[in-house]
Amino acid sequence: MRETDASLSAHPPHAHDVLCEQARALYARALRDGRVAADAPHADCLRPFGLLHADPGVPGRLLPAAPAVALPRLLADIERRVAGHRALAARLAAAFEPFIRAEPVADPDSAAAHLTVLKGVPRIRTAVRQALADAREELLAIQPSRPRPRLLPHDEPWRMAEFVARGGQPRTLARAPVACAPPPRSHPLGPAVDGEARTLDELPPCLIVFDRRVAFLPADAHGEIAFEVRSPALISYVATAFDVLWRLARPLYREDAPPLPDQAISPVQLEIARLLTEGLTDTEIASRTGMNVRTVRVHIAKVAQLLGSTSRTQLGYLISRSGLLERRSPRLLPPDR
Repeated sequence: MRETDASLSAHPPHAHDVLCEQARALYARALRDGRVAADAPHADCLRPFGLLHADPGVPGRLLPAAPAVALPRLLADIERRVAGHRALAARLAAAFEPFIRAEPVADPDSAAAHLTVLKGVPRIRTAVRQALADAREELLAIQPSRPRPRLLPHDEPWRMAEFVARGGQPRTLARAPVACAPPPRSHPLGPAVDGEARTLDELPPCLIVFDRRVAFLPADAHGEIAFEVRSPALISYVATAFDVLWRLARPLYREDAPPLPDQAISPVQLEIARLLTEGLTDTEIASRTGMNVRTVRVHIAKVAQLLGSTSRTQLGYLISRSGLLERRSPRLLPPDR
């Protein structure tokens, strides 16, 4: 018995709702002997659980409660406390409901909801590739003179070729080559790109706009961070700024165009040539002139053949140098419907 009492004396401190090992040993002894002394070590650990109670017939002695009675009583007490916490949670939820309703909710149409910060070159390239794959109509690009920041995948020219093959029409503002360099013979976006390019002495560092639905802008000088913009208002502003720069820019290519006799080009082709230099797409020219897109492209091909243009990139510049725009160009209006 002394060994048992000695083992019960080793008792680390614990919370009042913990049934420690020493208390379990004392309760087992009380069940086995039918009683324990009131001053038995660790008896206080059993009293919060109601596992010992005073013997009314013998002072100084404690009797154990039957396990089959004690356990349901303890579980019922726990259930009452849980129910009390649930009721408190319901009261708190009801009290906070008006505050939650009054809190401003983020507007899904706000500019912040349409602005994504892209960190790291791999993430930027993935986002730009996806936007390029989804684009079908137009690409507006400002290309820097330095290697960075560059947003378009220059080492994958087939992506741009696929965009052009889908009918996409790129317009690019790029820095002019230095005076000692030969004039460029391919598009700044790649040799497979058939699109017009112009230049200005001063340009913003970089910009891409796909179909006027998504834009990418660099956020640092090293090309490690970029903004993906899908706000219609912001994209409209950026595209309008690009159009202003485009009208101020001059063609990037330097080839001279041969002069054409007056009878070499029809009034319709003359008007289409003028609209081409304004940066309009084939679809926009068709809408402006009341033709279908296929007919417009036939006329464009005829003008390109007359000027000796090998790509649409050259065509705008060659039209300007040929003197065509100095002639009287009738403003064609869509036919009445």
